[in-house]
Amino acid sequence: MRVATSTRPFKVLGIQQVAIGAPDKSRLRTLWVDMFGLDVTGNFRSERENVDEDICTMGVGAFKVEVDLMQPIDPDKKPAVHTTPLNHIGLWVDDLPRAVEWLSASGVRFAPGGIRKGAAGFDICFVHPKSNDAFPLSGEGVLIELVQAPTEVIAAFAKMAA
Repeated sequence: MRVATSTRPFKVLGIQQVAIGAPDKSRLRTLWVDMFGLDVTGNFRSERENVDEDICTMGVGAFKVEVDLMQPIDPDKKPAVHTTPLNHIGLWVDDLPRAVEWLSASGVRFAPGGIRKGAAGFDICFVHPKSNDAFPLSGEGVLIELVQAPTEVIAAFAKMAA
């Protein structure tokens, strides 16, 4: 099932984040913060999402990319943020509600939870890693987070494309 791109009512602007999971994030932190020099800009803990994460960044301004270092609060519960080391990739989109509406109507399966505030404060939702009969399109094994880009990010990507 392919839809003409001219009918797509949103743009994927660029990578917003990469999320990496492990049973214990301390070794991830040693590599990404101590060795690679990323800055820790926040922490997020959610029982609902079963995650304890350090939010790190690289780059500057609108082109800053988040690297989330995650461990489960309870390794026996789901979501199991540590069982896939590359947990998910986040993509900036310019119009998240329209993207979700259009993608859903086009057969893309979304994970439960709908659009909600993410760890970094942006509206987010997830494309499910597995398809089903009702929604035959998915991340094919990869969880994909769609992130509403703020105005300054949309403007910076538009300027870069001009």
